Amino acid sequence: MDIRITEVQVGKEKQDSSTLGFGLTFTDYMFMMDYTEGKGWQDAQILPYSPIALEPSAMVFHYGQAIFEGLKAYRTADGKIQLFRPEVNFARLNVSCERLSMPTVDIDFVIQALIKLLELEADWVPSAPHTSLYIRPFMIATEPIVGVRASLTYKFMIILSPSGPYYKEGINPVKIHVENHYVRAVKGGIGFAKAAGNYAAGIKPQMDAKEKGYAQVLWLDGVEKKYIEEVGTMNVFFKINGEIITPALNGSILAGVTRDSSIQLLKDMGLKVTERKISIHEVYEAFEQGLLEEAFGTGTAAVISPIGELEWDGHIMSINKGEIGPIVHELYETLTGIQNGEVEDKYNWIVKI
Repeated sequence: MDIRITEVQVGKEKQDSSTLGFGLTFTDYMFMMDYTEGKGWQDAQILPYSPIALEPSAMVFHYGQAIFEGLKAYRTADGKIQLFRPEVNFARLNVSCERLSMPTVDIDFVIQALIKLLELEADWVPSAPHTSLYIRPFMIATEPIVGVRASLTYKFMIILSPSGPYYKEGINPVKIHVENHYVRAVKGGIGFAKAAGNYAAGIKPQMDAKEKGYAQVLWLDGVEKKYIEEVGTMNVFFKINGEIITPALNGSILAGVTRDSSIQLLKDMGLKVTERKISIHEVYEAFEQGLLEEAFGTGTAAVISPIGELEWDGHIMSINKGEIGPIVHELYETLTGIQNGEVEDKYNWIVKI
């Protein structure tokens, strides 16, 4: 499929990369293609970033067939641009598509479309420390009908946003509230998919946590409200008595790309990494015994985010005196070093533009 390009007449003014927030500004161009049942994907184009027109009866507004991904483009010290494991992100997008009865995409084609988009937007990739060009692919149902079934038409798009750190704390430890009342997902649901509805369900608890001074919520399982699942925007890891423990993927936890990469790096650092069920009671007991040494989240937006404090049911767990631990620091430096070209990529994770 060819990609039609409509050129921007007047480009936007670019913000100083040292003052960037996260996901607040968007670049000159976007990618878009449409799907019709029986015809497949068609009309692939790169065009100026602009509003899209949808019928008020478009099914995405009523039944929530909406999924997305998140990845980044990085500027290396020599001015080159590179991506980190994009094929894994688009493979995960297809997993989300299948769960929500949406059409999958050709991974090779959308990666090539993304590369073409990035070549046009090369000047938008920031170079300041801790900055990147955030990439948001997403798909929505567009058929104008209010009958409850899968849509017969869809729109797939990619938009770009030059961004700084996700958390205002940057690489400094964040404070996390353990959610006891609300639940995010259950096995058999859509928790493993990167579906918009998962995040809508988390907004109320997240706002409540922020009112209490916490950056995010840590979700417990939806059945017993006992076993740890993930943070609102990250997978989560605990270093307990020298062992790194992260909740096993169970059908309600997102299979994070950064999670998978971190597990590989941690093992190569000589650490024991275990994927299993872990309860909040076990974490609290480890804290009480002085065995909870480090905790951190992993995700595309935040990369590696150390957790300095957990609040659970009135109990405050201060981790590593609220400071960055040595394992988190080494993991962050290694992973971000690979992403920005300062550390050798031994895993064939990088795609150079």
